[in-house]
Amino acid sequence: MKLRPRQKLGLLIAAGGAVAALLWPLWGHSKGDKAGRAQGELTADQATAFVTGRNAFSMPLPTLDDEERARFAVGNSFFRRNWVEAPASTTARDGLGPHFIARSCGGCHVQDGRGAPPDFRQGLSDQPVALLMRLSVPGTGPHGGVVPDPVYGDQLNNAAIQGVEPEGQVHIRHELIRGRFADGTPYTLRKPVYSLTRLAYGPLAPGAMLSPRIAPQMAGVGLLEAIAEADILANASAQAAMTGPIKGTPNRVWDDFAGAHRLGRFGWKANQASLASQTAGAFLGDIGITSTQHPEEACTPSQKDCLAAPRGAQGKAPEIDDRTLGDVVFYQATLAPAARRNVDRPAVVRGEALFVQAQCASCHRPSYTTGAPPFPRLSSAKVSGLKIWPYTDLLLHDMGSGLADGRPDYAAHGQQWKTPPLWGVGLIHDVNGHRRLLHDGRANGVLEAILWHGGEAGQARQQVLQLNARDRQALVAFVESL
Repeated sequence: MKLRPRQKLGLLIAAGGAVAALLWPLWGHSKGDKAGRAQGELTADQATAFVTGRNAFSMPLPTLDDEERARFAVGNSFFRRNWVEAPASTTARDGLGPHFIARSCGGCHVQDGRGAPPDFRQGLSDQPVALLMRLSVPGTGPHGGVVPDPVYGDQLNNAAIQGVEPEGQVHIRHELIRGRFADGTPYTLRKPVYSLTRLAYGPLAPGAMLSPRIAPQMAGVGLLEAIAEADILANASAQAAMTGPIKGTPNRVWDDFAGAHRLGRFGWKANQASLASQTAGAFLGDIGITSTQHPEEACTPSQKDCLAAPRGAQGKAPEIDDRTLGDVVFYQATLAPAARRNVDRPAVVRGEALFVQAQCASCHRPSYTTGAPPFPRLSSAKVSGLKIWPYTDLLLHDMGSGLADGRPDYAAHGQQWKTPPLWGVGLIHDVNGHRRLLHDGRANGVLEAILWHGGEAGQARQQVLQLNARDRQALVAFVESL
């Protein structure tokens, strides 16, 4: 880990012309905002973490007080350390499974970072850990959500405790897609094709749908949660008023903690409204840990061994108590985004201008000023009132058939994905040793991710295809500086 002192803010660049006029509504509502303005190194005002290296996604907000730092440390422990099978000598961390894909939150979000699919160089033989396979069948479930597969539920778990069969395995093959930039430079994309094998409880239901989801990095998620709903809806209104194909839409989803529908902002299809709801759901689905919100194990009637398996906490639900779950949520909510790097490099400054010209900022809105978190007891007041630069509109966009999973999720249809934030993208390799991007990690780096863009983003992709090699490198340099 390398800590660096604060440096002066970087250069201001002007977007200029018609593009700036189109993007103005999306670049923040605070006085003094200007289209095309670079934020320098600060990603979250005084809450920015000046850190690089392996721990770049794991730092607390530097503004936390001593009591909050202690709570952060407790939540960190329960986020990273493995849960164990029941019965165990400790009831604080037992209850793993019966089915699961990871033994801890940190098993998927290693170092609070981004997951990756099995290594393509190894023939895709390893079972994914940080790549989750969502399942559903046609129809609308409770509160407008998905209908789980009647035998396997809403996700496939490829691991299990002793005496219980893993639900199955994920098989991945890939197809090559070749193309060329306008200057003749060739490129090759790898399109993953998914199937399930060794299903322990019989076949999937007719019409069952699969959707791969990679674990994203965690730094800054509590600040995303504090963006005012009105600002996100304003993104949709501004895009609707613009000419052109970009028309983002919000998702409204059921939140277990609010007991009501809320604006979705987490998950690859914005199918979770809050960190609390997302975390409780992941404890059950990914690790097999029950909570007050999810008191029953995710065993379907066909899974007799799962139903008969021992439970944690001496058989008393929930296996994670409200206070501990709250500490884990607090930990995530107070992870600080890292400062930008190389902001004064000419290539980075040039890349920002290209980012604007290609209308990337239409979806990847640069900045907001945060409001209050939805559940103050599960976050910190220090997340409020900050100028943050996450580069996302938190809306759903039709990304075309090339990225489609064909699986609806609340209001999201099968070609829609939520715009992911871009802050921290350039640190993924430092933290996790790879550069896999998009919802299933198919893209190896920023440029490949852009080349997968279609649908509403098709025009932006075409502009990037026209760039020469130097400008392509500059665009990547800017995104990797965020």
